[in-house]
Amino acid sequence: MQTLPDIVSVSFDRFPAAKGAATHISAFATALGARFGRVHLLTVSPLLDEPQWSTVGVSHVPIEAVGATLFERVVSFQSQLWNWWRQQFGVHDTRPRFAHIRSIMEGFPIARDKPQFCERLIYEVNALPSIELKYHYPNVAEDRELLRKLREQERVCLAAADRIIVVSEVTRRCLLARGVVAERIELIRNGVDLDRFAYHSPRDWTEMPPSPQHPVRLLYSGTMSSWQGVNYALEALALLRRDVPAELTLVGPTRPRQRKVLDELAWRLGVSDSLRRLDAVDQSTLAVLHAEHDVVLSPLTRCDRNVEQGCCPLKVLEALSSGTPLIASDLEVVRELCRNAEHALLVKPNSGKAIKDAVLKLISTPAVASSLSRSGREHVEQQFDWQVAQARLCDLYERAAD
Repeated sequence: MQTLPDIVSVSFDRFPAAKGAATHISAFATALGARFGRVHLLTVSPLLDEPQWSTVGVSHVPIEAVGATLFERVVSFQSQLWNWWRQQFGVHDTRPRFAHIRSIMEGFPIARDKPQFCERLIYEVNALPSIELKYHYPNVAEDRELLRKLREQERVCLAAADRIIVVSEVTRRCLLARGVVAERIELIRNGVDLDRFAYHSPRDWTEMPPSPQHPVRLLYSGTMSSWQGVNYALEALALLRRDVPAELTLVGPTRPRQRKVLDELAWRLGVSDSLRRLDAVDQSTLAVLHAEHDVVLSPLTRCDRNVEQGCCPLKVLEALSSGTPLIASDLEVVRELCRNAEHALLVKPNSGKAIKDAVLKLISTPAVASSLSRSGREHVEQQFDWQVAQARLCDLYERAAD
């Protein structure tokens, strides 16, 4: 194990947690701890029912983010982060070799006063609040002054970073358009735990055709944010039930406003009785759900979050790994991970009918489902094991240390 001076990785995300961001944080922190040691991981405190998390070479420091609003919680987190930094390094008048940030929420103060915090700054751009925040908080969409401030903080973080990590080519192009030098950008896509999301053969539609006792079982996992296109999954369910018995399971955290919107839509479409809801679950439970369902949906919408900012949807990789046939939106961020008709069925975005037609194709041509299942698993085994992403991350650190 090569030893570097302290690495401080900071994320304004609840961790551990049953969400994709937590999976990503765990994979990267584990890799840095195993390769270099002396990693401090600072995150928002987990919920009380989350299991303890630990890994070799990493010290996890949970921080309470207190406040009634997002910005109050951000200020609370930043204040406690500064106090921890002074206690950890200020007494000895030292600073860590590396700071690793994931957003402006925790990263702006570090980037703004970089010489006080670290020698090298790694900025992992998973989301740009100037683009994405309006989907979580719709009222900010018309607040031009707030969006200007967010964009300026993003500019400061990008300018201060020695290396910038992106998860998709779409995100890379977005940053290039903002003036970031290409040599500072490193593409490291998400991975999947191949052992946890173990392969299983898909449902044989010739032996078990759809029936009231054995309906078509659709699965969606993730947030219920509008960019995810869950409403189109509900529309597809309503259309599909005209032809075959079907049901849809939604897995993931739901804000009260989102739940109300989805409940009203399900009632209008007449599918409330075929809709099953589950809160966010851990990765092992999610893998079991993959094995229990017939089709996984990733109905990402055509919007600036997916088309301009970019993303690397874990649900796509997890479906491919598990062998459950995948139907996903035909967007570039998805095409970066799989090919249409070879690994998955990619369909017109923002269309419940396109999803329905793809499900019927899987049912009517069982050989297609079988072929997608096998080739999808082989694809992720070759390119998207988490070990590939972890190795690229450690290599980036070694080059940045020179």
